[in-house]
Amino acid sequence: MKNLVSYPLIKAHLLISILYIMIVVLAGLAYSLQFIDLFPFPHIEFLSPGRIRMVHTQGVAYAWIANIFFALIMYIVPKLTEKRIFSEKLGWFIFYIYNFLVLATVVMILGGYAQALEWGETPKLLDPFISVIVVLFVLNIVAGSIWPARSKPFYVSVWYILAALIWTPLVYVMGNFLPEYVFEGTGGATITSMYIHDLVGLFVTPVGIGMVYYLLPVLMRRPLYSHSLSLIGFWGLAFFYPMNSAHHFLWSPIPMWTQYASIVASVGVHVVVYTVVFNIFATLAADWKRVIDDISLRFIFVGALCYLVTCIQCAIHTTLSVQEIIHFTDWVVGHAHLVLFGTFSFWAFAFIYFILPKLTGVKIFSESLKEWHFWLSTLGIVIMDIGLMCAGLVQGHMWKSLVPFIDTVVASKPYWWVRTLSGVAILVGEICFLINIVMTCLSGWEKSRGKNEGSQESRAF
Repeated sequence: MKNLVSYPLIKAHLLISILYIMIVVLAGLAYSLQFIDLFPFPHIEFLSPGRIRMVHTQGVAYAWIANIFFALIMYIVPKLTEKRIFSEKLGWFIFYIYNFLVLATVVMILGGYAQALEWGETPKLLDPFISVIVVLFVLNIVAGSIWPARSKPFYVSVWYILAALIWTPLVYVMGNFLPEYVFEGTGGATITSMYIHDLVGLFVTPVGIGMVYYLLPVLMRRPLYSHSLSLIGFWGLAFFYPMNSAHHFLWSPIPMWTQYASIVASVGVHVVVYTVVFNIFATLAADWKRVIDDISLRFIFVGALCYLVTCIQCAIHTTLSVQEIIHFTDWVVGHAHLVLFGTFSFWAFAFIYFILPKLTGVKIFSESLKEWHFWLSTLGIVIMDIGLMCAGLVQGHMWKSLVPFIDTVVASKPYWWVRTLSGVAILVGEICFLINIVMTCLSGWEKSRGKNEGSQESRAF
């Protein structure tokens, strides 16, 4: 079974993703400092706050999350289908070219060559190459691991991942090309709103859920609570999610029937998503002691709690009456952080702590650093989300009252301090994470070198 999986390729994606999350967190923290008048790079154009913010958001989606998701897909799918990826050489080609494009994106954004699309700031020059690389990754997985195994029933994790592989190239092309070259005005804005949300809902969400549904039975040593619930969640996601994305543009000039449809779909998909959360909790409830003892299970548990909160938030704040208050406020910023860091990054951490011993051949270097990583990350994201939610409510009600805008800035300052300090806690947690991963890899390398030297000595005699 081991030779089904390309461990060196998975390790490469995993390690570079950890480098990226450090850059992402540093960029986010630097950007937050401008709100409390402490921005560290004043009068430096290529490090201006707007460009740092784009590096932060693009880095979250395409550097950190994309790389770790590439790794887990290449681990989970061959394990479940018992088929290798189509070509390991193609996998290495994708790794090098994709990460070159990620770095080129950062350099060009800092140089002022961003595209004027939310979440689609990748320079136009690079978009076609990224699209081709994503398609090649999809073909490498589908042609090698999924298509040859199609005669056998697939476990639900393969369903979710296969759906993401089909949706992701379509979503990327839709968001980065159609508003720029085909649709103008409100039509382009509507497409952009779909891209913003479908990037999370049709790439990050299905891969993340597929990973959890794979990892839970392995770590709990018992089957998933309900296979039927997992399928209900899958089809609910597939049916409702593509239609709910326009809720980012409520009270805008786009047609009202589009806004009403997105509200209905938003509420519908989140009712269905509760089946996913219940399935996770019911599986974990079979043995809570194991959850307490296993850091990966704890990250899955807290991630599921964050997922539940974000789903409740979304079902509420996509109504017109609530949107009237929180639209364009820091409430939305807190919501985005909770889902991408509190949920899917936490689930990624669970996968990393699970697979790293398999990649290195040694245990995780420090249990203490794991605990610090967990608690600093958990407290940091919870405090940040609460602070930003409160800031959003204050801002929304003050804007509705038509008070001078500068007064809303003054009122927001305490909450922005909370955001920055909670961001510092997250940064320290990720430093603990980085040190633990690096030391684990070094221990594995020393062990491997010792074995090689021992085998050479035995052959000499």
